[in-house]
Amino acid sequence: MAHILHIDSSARTQQSFSRKLTREFVETWLKLHPGDTLTYRDLNTTPLPFLDERWVAAAFSPEQAEEHKMALTISNLLIDELVAANVLVLGVPVYNLSVPAIFKAYIDQIVRMGRTTKYTATGPEGLLKGKQAYVIATSGSDFSQEPLKSLDHHTPYLKAILGFVGISDVTFIRHFGHEPQGIEQSLAQARGHILNHARQGLETQI
Repeated sequence: MAHILHIDSSARTQQSFSRKLTREFVETWLKLHPGDTLTYRDLNTTPLPFLDERWVAAAFSPEQAEEHKMALTISNLLIDELVAANVLVLGVPVYNLSVPAIFKAYIDQIVRMGRTTKYTATGPEGLLKGKQAYVIATSGSDFSQEPLKSLDHHTPYLKAILGFVGISDVTFIRHFGHEPQGIEQSLAQARGHILNHARQGLETQI
């Protein structure tokens, strides 16, 4: 059995393609894996403060005083959700060549020395190994091809930061386009990838 952590970060709600596709991914997966479980988090309805001096002091303090515990309450909650999951479905649209600010705030809360990563004699080592991550990446234009590929700071960043905490099995499912015909074609391709990956996920559990 798998436990899925489903995260949305789009600023849009009803009109969001990333939300639509993450929901379809999870629904397809659970239909094929009826015994699996789910945790859902919408980052735009979660109070995610930016890091401040209190947070930094608490994260790097060997003593967990009450003040430190309070400063890390949200961070600990989000990390506990990550640790409990072995499948991640992440809706992360491309905003201004990179990830939404709210998703970056999430990353800053979950990247913690001693909990999700550590330094060793040979360099950093992620502690969240053995998880599958599926990133639903939506954008108005195709950043997988030139001339925009060289401007893509979204995919390299997500691969690097997820790898930094030990999540190296990362699959990107993309949707892009402006015109109705292009949007429908891109959606059809994304849905095909969703179905294929959900089926593969089922096979890996048997």
